[in-house]
Amino acid sequence: MSKGSPGRPGGGFRAVAALLVGALVWDCSDRDRLTFTTPGNGIGPTTVIDDPSKDTAIQPGPLFPVSGRSIDPDSVDTVYFRTVGGILGFPPLVASSDTVHFGLQIATQGLSGQTITLLVFGTDKKGNRGDTVTRSVTIQ
Repeated sequence: MSKGSPGRPGGGFRAVAALLVGALVWDCSDRDRLTFTTPGNGIGPTTVIDDPSKDTAIQPGPLFPVSGRSIDPDSVDTVYFRTVGGILGFPPLVASSDTVHFGLQIATQGLSGQTITLLVFGTDKKGNRGDTVTRSVTIQ
């Protein structure tokens, strides 16, 4: 017979087990808890093209500047640029800020009669994609 409470075999083991379980439960209140980041707003970055402020027609010549920004309270992760017509694309801009300013130079020399459409959108740190903004530049 094991040592335990008088008249109860194994009672000492049960008492110790109960104390250990009680200690573990009590200790859990002091332990660090798992924490999770906030889910974000579920909306991707707002992207605007500031210059030119609307679709435009230009004469061929030197590089044509395009600038804008992408904004998101969850922090902008990447800004993507796509082009249709006339030129090759631009590499994505990897960022880590609530507001990301961008500037591009579009080659127009020798492209008379063509229209270049630039499409820009951003993704935030939570993986949400924002709406695409477009600007068309017609080269006369």
